[in-house]
Amino acid sequence: MKVSSKTVRGTLLRLMARLRGNGFAQKYAGGEPPLRSELFSSDQMKEHGKALADSHKLSPGRASSRLLTRLAENEGVLIGACDLLTTAVKANRRIAPAGEWLLDNFYLIEEQIRTARRHFPKGYTRELPRLLNGPSAGLPRVYDIALEIISHGDGRVDPENLSSFVAAYQTVTVLKLGELWAIPIMLRLALIENLRRVGARIAADRNDRNRADYWADQMMEIAEKDPKSLILVIADMARSSPPLAGSFVAEFARRLQGQSPALALPLTWIEQRLSESGLTIEQSVQAENRQQAADQVSISNSIGSLRFLGAMDWREFVETMSVVERTLRQDPGGVYGMMDFATRDRYRHVVEKIAKSSRRSESEVARKAIEMACESAAKKDIEERAAHVGFYLIDKGLPQLERAVESYRFTAEALQKRMCQPSLLLYLGSIVLTTGIFGGSLLVKAHAGGAQGWSLALTGILLLLCTSHLAVALVNWLATLLAAPHLLPRMDFSGGIPPESRTLVVIPTMLTSAQTVEDLAEALEVRFLANRDENLRFALVTDLRGAPAETIPEDEPLLRLARKRIEELNEKYSDSKNDTFFLFHRPRRWNPRERIWMGYERKRGKLAELNSLLLGGAHGISGDRFSLIVGHTDVLSNVKYVITLDTDTQLPRGSAWQFVGAMAHPLNRARYDEDKERVCEGYCILQPRVAVSLPGTNRSRYARLFGSEPGIDPYTRAVSDVYQDLFHEGSFIGKGIYDVDAFERALKGRFPENRILSHDLVEGCYARAGLLSDVQLYEEYPSRYNADVSRRHRWIRGDWQIARWLLPRVPGPGTSCPKKSALRTVPMEDLRQPSPQSRAFGADTPDASGLDGLVTRMVMDPGGDRNPSDSSLGRLSSGSLQEAGRYAAEPASRRYGAVGRQTPGTDGIYYRLSPLRGLFQSRCDCAHGLANVGHTQTASGVESLKRLRPPSSHGSRRLLPDNVDRPCHCRCHGDLSGAFEAGCDRRRLAHPKPLAFFPRYRLVDQ
Repeated sequence: MKVSSKTVRGTLLRLMARLRGNGFAQKYAGGEPPLRSELFSSDQMKEHGKALADSHKLSPGRASSRLLTRLAENEGVLIGACDLLTTAVKANRRIAPAGEWLLDNFYLIEEQIRTARRHFPKGYTRELPRLLNGPSAGLPRVYDIALEIISHGDGRVDPENLSSFVAAYQTVTVLKLGELWAIPIMLRLALIENLRRVGARIAADRNDRNRADYWADQMMEIAEKDPKSLILVIADMARSSPPLAGSFVAEFARRLQGQSPALALPLTWIEQRLSESGLTIEQSVQAENRQQAADQVSISNSIGSLRFLGAMDWREFVETMSVVERTLRQDPGGVYGMMDFATRDRYRHVVEKIAKSSRRSESEVARKAIEMACESAAKKDIEERAAHVGFYLIDKGLPQLERAVESYRFTAEALQKRMCQPSLLLYLGSIVLTTGIFGGSLLVKAHAGGAQGWSLALTGILLLLCTSHLAVALVNWLATLLAAPHLLPRMDFSGGIPPESRTLVVIPTMLTSAQTVEDLAEALEVRFLANRDENLRFALVTDLRGAPAETIPEDEPLLRLARKRIEELNEKYSDSKNDTFFLFHRPRRWNPRERIWMGYERKRGKLAELNSLLLGGAHGISGDRFSLIVGHTDVLSNVKYVITLDTDTQLPRGSAWQFVGAMAHPLNRARYDEDKERVCEGYCILQPRVAVSLPGTNRSRYARLFGSEPGIDPYTRAVSDVYQDLFHEGSFIGKGIYDVDAFERALKGRFPENRILSHDLVEGCYARAGLLSDVQLYEEYPSRYNADVSRRHRWIRGDWQIARWLLPRVPGPGTSCPKKSALRTVPMEDLRQPSPQSRAFGADTPDASGLDGLVTRMVMDPGGDRNPSDSSLGRLSSGSLQEAGRYAAEPASRRYGAVGRQTPGTDGIYYRLSPLRGLFQSRCDCAHGLANVGHTQTASGVESLKRLRPPSSHGSRRLLPDNVDRPCHCRCHGDLSGAFEAGCDRRRLAHPKPLAFFPRYRLVDQ
């Protein structure tokens, strides 16, 4: 559709009137010239950098931030210029090449403005040194450096010129770390400033061209219709005194030259006006063309530099230019240079922070830290950690460095540092005090309301449980505010794990079916493909389900299939030197307490026997430890670390080297204390963060509701954990990496046999576990509520078994708890609130563990997991708190007989359903074994059928003390799942109660 001349003239007139009304055109016309100075070569930039450093004089004190205000003004000018150009394009007017660049790349300019505003918070410039005099007086020194780089490159930022300029500047004056990191944002601000100036000139030229178009349209129309009146229009133009800028003259001459002879008169008038300045129309047009070309180069260079800023690796630039970085790389042993960037940056931030609170410069602080590390390295009796510069920056040597450089802290900062000291008394005292305040005030109101005697006592117990939960939540929230989470230091093994840190990835699991073997082999291959490394091996450590005999006919086909799959993987990914995949299979062993053939000590036994194999070498392995080993194990003789995963745990790409890199850092290496009999410094175990995989979340609506944050975390972040932040220790939940030698040294022979199901937390206490919160593993989330409850039920059962570790003396070869009371809070907290496994997931499922969830569990859990493969686990009773303290997780079969109401069905089948199924599990204390017990598991894994032989005769039963040994003639084999309905099928108790409330008694036949 063609636009009429009247419409165009009307639009331009309205636009010009609006511009005159708000002073926009005047602002453009009086704009500052672009940042354009003499172009310098690389050598010239070096000399200019030295001269600029000599001329810079710093002003004391701090200045207000003016750059953000200027950025907002620049944004407004650029938007206005683009609106003006857009209107001209819609009116089919020609625009200059620089204007086309501006319009075509305005999206990029807007993005860079947003980036600059986001990365330039308020108050940022207050920390930067500012200039005392010169054109940039009151502005940060680094901003003036950016302006000089832009002006002498005509908007082009070249990495070579930039590096040479900054390096030459620092030969005279050393820039602070904050200034080096500010160079990218300052260059971005300077480029936007340059674009604003060029954009203002383009807009001013556009206004002049619009004015020339307006008068040219008027004269061409009059010359066509009434030539004799043309003189009047020329007179009107002369009275308006148009600016005879190059843009106006060029556009006016282009429109009128070569047209009607009558239009020569206005051109003559323009020629006469220009002659007063000694110019001609041709000269003005040529000057305008040169300016357009220069503006086009400036704006194209500036836009190209904005793209370069987003693509350049500024981390490498800062480390190359930093004097502090060069100083710290003199670390004895060269450990600093082999760390990853995040760890090095943390070290540099500490140097920067100490320098701000002292009279020393950053380079002097770094030099002092290196000197102290060198002095420690020269002393042979000093531990290895003290010979690393990080010991004096982020570890126990930090106070020594602060005293050496005379660093002082402000009152608020000193108070915060004091509050963040790992004081268990302060932490627990705050919880107790808060609980007492809340609970006491509510109890007083209850007493005033008429509560007396036992009702008041019961109310007090309930208030204690409720207010303690609130108190812990409040104290933990305050702790996360005072103590910021820090990433554990880490080596950079992204290029490959060194031979001295050789690692084995282990999946302890059970072989239950042929499909299970296929899935295990496929998952092992996926983990390998995501973390391929010459010094990273993968293994399955397996055993079979519990059985009434050592071997059953179904065992051999599963073992043959497992061997075949591992051999196929080794052949498919063959290494000319060694095998990559391994299979370690354990034979069944007789468990006299469980009266079943099963894997010794379940998962804990698998890892313990694997550790013995790794420490003892690949040869001379006895057959009773592993009955089947697939793969040449010579390469495993020098394995340093083991990454243990669950069957459904995914190992994301590159996460293995992050595990190993963290364990190999000198400050994280475990140091075993012979006197305390535990790891007291460093970490023997590192526990990652566990998230829910995307497929696991999408399996069901329940998983989507309660599966926390699914998918891969696009950002690396540290997650706050109270134990890690305050006490620098975390909770181990069975997935992570551990040092084989330190692990065995701290835990070998430590625990009693056949008593501990949830061994992870206690192992973390002795071996000292740390939280690696910026590394994630992914697992499937239960797809149904019943499956989730069943899993949590097993966690509760295991948590109660370690309750004895709250006391000074524990069962087993050891006679005392770790001599650090902070470790006792781990099982205590786990009994009070959700298991650490659920906390690792961050799930929002109902609280159904610990003391708080005991009653909820009785109602919500329709039955425990009756998977036959977990039958050995299911026979460990949780008991009561008194029982846990006295008998330390002794299997319930040692204390209780088989009780519970039986509902007869057809053909002697008895169905037993109870709210407490699986919570108190036991069986008859006789020698019938499990031959007559059959299991049927539904898809949810919570219902079960037990085929029992009908009792031949039942006499009356009575409660007997546990120390009375009477023969059992009962032929039924059951559990305590009917504890609420305790009693014989012929007689019911008058007041049914859970048998856990009678911990020292058992039901036997009279």
